Amino acid sequence: MHPPLLVTLVALAGLVLVDAATGSDTAPGPWDSGREAAADTLGVPLPLPAGFLMGTATSAFQIEGGWNASGKGPSVWDDSLHREPWRVSDKTNGDVACDSLRLYRRDVQLVKELGLQTYRVSLSWPRILPDGTLLKVNKAGVNYYNVLIDEMLAHGIQPIVTLFHWDLPLTLQHLGGWTNPAIVDYFEDYARFAIAAFGDRVKLWVTVNEPWQVCEFGYSDVIMAPFYNLSGVGGYLCNHYMLLAHARVYRMYKRDFAGQKGRMGLSIHAYWFEPANPGDKQDLEAAERGMQWVLGWSAHPVYHGDYPPVMRRMVDRASADEGLLRSRLPTFTREQVAEIKGTADFLGLNHYMSMLAAHNDSVPGPSVFRDAKLTMSTHPSWRGHWIKDTPWGFGKLLRWVRDHYGNPPVLVTENGYGDDGSTADDKDRTAYFKRYLREMLLAVRDGCRVFGYTAWSLMDNFEWTFGYSMRFGLYRVDFDHPDRLRTPKLSAMFIRNVTRDRAVPP
Repeated sequence: MHPPLLVTLVALAGLVLVDAATGSDTAPGPWDSGREAAADTLGVPLPLPAGFLMGTATSAFQIEGGWNASGKGPSVWDDSLHREPWRVSDKTNGDVACDSLRLYRRDVQLVKELGLQTYRVSLSWPRILPDGTLLKVNKAGVNYYNVLIDEMLAHGIQPIVTLFHWDLPLTLQHLGGWTNPAIVDYFEDYARFAIAAFGDRVKLWVTVNEPWQVCEFGYSDVIMAPFYNLSGVGGYLCNHYMLLAHARVYRMYKRDFAGQKGRMGLSIHAYWFEPANPGDKQDLEAAERGMQWVLGWSAHPVYHGDYPPVMRRMVDRASADEGLLRSRLPTFTREQVAEIKGTADFLGLNHYMSMLAAHNDSVPGPSVFRDAKLTMSTHPSWRGHWIKDTPWGFGKLLRWVRDHYGNPPVLVTENGYGDDGSTADDKDRTAYFKRYLREMLLAVRDGCRVFGYTAWSLMDNFEWTFGYSMRFGLYRVDFDHPDRLRTPKLSAMFIRNVTRDRAVPP
């Protein structure tokens, strides 16, 4: 998961629709229009489709702890936070986290208690291959994931396994990480080993989680590890080689492991973008550019073979205007276009909230936002603190995916609500899940091929540069207790009721 508000939010003057005296909406937002078509569903439960997968999600670095236990090598996050603890708002790290390396059986029991069919986890690359290469295999790490997967299956839970969820082995980062073309080979070697070791039991694979966040926040800005400030260059290189690595692994999986009969995709984070001024043609176009620059940057090559045309055109033009001899956005060869296109059995979609988009000719840069001539913001009338509760955008996003990518199968790999964790009576999170699930099911009714939903997150965990100050869990974790006690929240009971009734209440 990534906290969406790591993006710098710029307030837009003249768009306050909240009455200061009453705090109530003085006018309906244009983003909310069109939902009256679903009025017949407002007072009735919405059933889950037959065979629909309900699940929850975590990632290795955020819950496992044991950062140097049993032969694990350091990751880029271990190294960055040990050297520069001030990078995290509460100066914490993932050294112990939820201690799931030790308490994994309890975690699986929580998933079973919720009645869920799936549990999405990630493999720690440096726990399996300490220096990122096949020169050294950590048998203890391999054994841990074997027993974790077996524990899930013993309880009737289908594992969804992500190969890369941000914790790159430090050795590979020293070589340039995702900006080095050699990373494609290293990732293929690691993936081949993992699929051979676990693929007899894992039938749903995610290659990489949220390329945009890794690349833009980690390589173009100092928001995420490795905290490289290579604005306007590093992010484009990172995403380019990450897409090539994803494609290489997908083709290898389909060619060499066809007998496993599994499915593979990648997980991409996406906002839904609304124009800040709906009557302004430039803002309408900016909202579409937002969709192409955030979701399309990774999804368009997978479904259409190359970067979005508007992205290609605008980055090429900006690069030429800067006097560069070639574009800052790399170019795929004809062979690479053929290799990337069609490399997803499903689209993993991470979604938390919507944003407003405004055209802006003077964004500081170079950066993707300057190239896109785009400013993002939220609206003061929207509910929520870190995460804005904007469920209407979820349905619009799913329909946009349907219409732009040929209606692919979609697995919602993350969706959730962050708060300060001060109470287990998390009414806001519970209401958030209800509204988002209903919007998703309305989109399914409109033909969107969503086959599963995983709530972020099973339990409170280490939320990257927010540390433990932002909580997303269905279960509250006592990080001061040596056994990291897990306590169900109101939202956990809500999810349990949905899985029991196979329907989302009105």
